[in-house]
Amino acid sequence: MAKQKILITTGIFPPDIGGPASYGQTLARYLARDKAVVLITYASVFKSADDKKEPFRIIRVWRRWPKPLRQLIYLWRVFWLARPNFAKQNLSGLARQHDRILVLNPVGAGLAVVWAAKLFKKKFVVRISGDKAWETAVNSGRTSLLIDDFQKVKKTGVIGLLHKFQSWVCREADLVIAHSKYLAKLIEGWGVAPEKIKLIYNGVDFQPSALSTEEARVKIGIAGNIILSAGRLAPWKGFRMLVKIMSQLLVINQFFRLVIVGDGPERSVLAAMIKNLRLDKKVYLVGKKSREELAVYLAAAELFVYNTGYEGFSHQILEAMTAGVPVVTTTAGGNPELIEQGENGFMVKYNDEFNLSEAIKTLWQTPNLRQRFIEAGKTTAQHFSVEKMLKETTAIFN
Repeated sequence: MAKQKILITTGIFPPDIGGPASYGQTLARYLARDKAVVLITYASVFKSADDKKEPFRIIRVWRRWPKPLRQLIYLWRVFWLARPNFAKQNLSGLARQHDRILVLNPVGAGLAVVWAAKLFKKKFVVRISGDKAWETAVNSGRTSLLIDDFQKVKKTGVIGLLHKFQSWVCREADLVIAHSKYLAKLIEGWGVAPEKIKLIYNGVDFQPSALSTEEARVKIGIAGNIILSAGRLAPWKGFRMLVKIMSQLLVINQFFRLVIVGDGPERSVLAAMIKNLRLDKKVYLVGKKSREELAVYLAAAELFVYNTGYEGFSHQILEAMTAGVPVVTTTAGGNPELIEQGENGFMVKYNDEFNLSEAIKTLWQTPNLRQRFIEAGKTTAQHFSVEKMLKETTAIFN
């Protein structure tokens, strides 16, 4: 029996770094166990020697080409791979007929897939990990609203077009994967029928470091009681508030050190805050780290604090739980689907200065509570395995 053929369209793939890149690679490898998989992606490199090591075919569309040209090439590649195999000819050994299409980048790849699916009567699935229109609006300074309030306002211009396009692709899809109940409700608000939305939680396969707390602190070169936070340095991640409350936290414990892992548009703002508040030796911006390096930082940490204004479903929280670090976070997005208040972590409102400080203070001054959070957090993390996520995703295509 011929293998089922799956076409995966995405906007990012290794060696580029990021959750979507890792997800696409992990999923493609898993599907390739018993399916013929081809993955097409925009890429920062024209070719990668590692592509030949994968059990599936990778087609890269170079990002350095002018935008209209690379979009046209991407569109043509998708059409070529989706069309029925009328002739015996193929493209570099690739069959020109795929049974199913999985879209991991609805804005960048959605138009090509929708047109190809309609023309060649193909079924396609879209995975949504956030609201691209909102993220673009925040990053470009067009809105200061959080994601829930953004859904309620009228959207105009480029942002309005992005929102309409994203919603249209989801409505045209045969199925939409959401990785939290929160995201499922968000997508439903875009006019997508609830029966077309499939909840599949993200999984983590994070490997904690074997180093002791002291060994890890020596390795990263930071002494003291470390409060760790991690993520893209974006406005809605709330890192400004963490820097702001450090003066209060140092009254509680003069040995506290705030360490922020990640990079992004807020870095210069945070660096200026740290300098102006004279926290140079108390707050550290250590930049982007690999998963192995992050494991060392988590091993060195006493607390993981994540003051986020939006989170579809947090890998960072699950990784902290897996590493045995007690968590303080917010009620934003999908966080309540991970945190049981007072049992495996604390939740406060986003940017709630008083309650955020109080939660950290309470957790620090109550060792028994910290230990309870550590044990319950590890149990929680075990429910969200990569294997479970992959099996549920594969079941869609079967």
